[in-house]
Amino acid sequence: MNKSKTRMTKQRKTILRVLRNTDTHPTADWIYERVKKEIPNISLGTIYRNLNVLAEMGEIMVLDFGSTYSRFDGNPENHYHFRCERCDRVFDIDIPLNRELNMKVNENTPFMAFGHRTEFYGLCPDCQKKNQT
Repeated sequence: MNKSKTRMTKQRKTILRVLRNTDTHPTADWIYERVKKEIPNISLGTIYRNLNVLAEMGEIMVLDFGSTYSRFDGNPENHYHFRCERCDRVFDIDIPLNRELNMKVNENTPFMAFGHRTEFYGLCPDCQKKNQT
């Protein structure tokens, strides 16, 4: 989808603002509940359609961890995520490996990497503390 040819509707602007103002990597249902406060007649189907359009436009990132639902990230830049297996929260991890990993693939294989996706999982600090008590 061409970013310049897709209109930024009121619904898309609101969804994008809600996503960019949280770092919780919410589900579509969570986004729906927040957007509905501003646009009461919006449907969950409209939220899903617009999330897909925003992802195609490169405005957001869809995080699919193989579960029954996706989470969404208002930061479309390539970065890493950590998913806690106990509480199911998703966190951003700020480590500068993106370019290095792509270069390693390019230097050591016959492939040309433009990007990659890596997910970390385990226990978040809060769940680790609960484990110790």
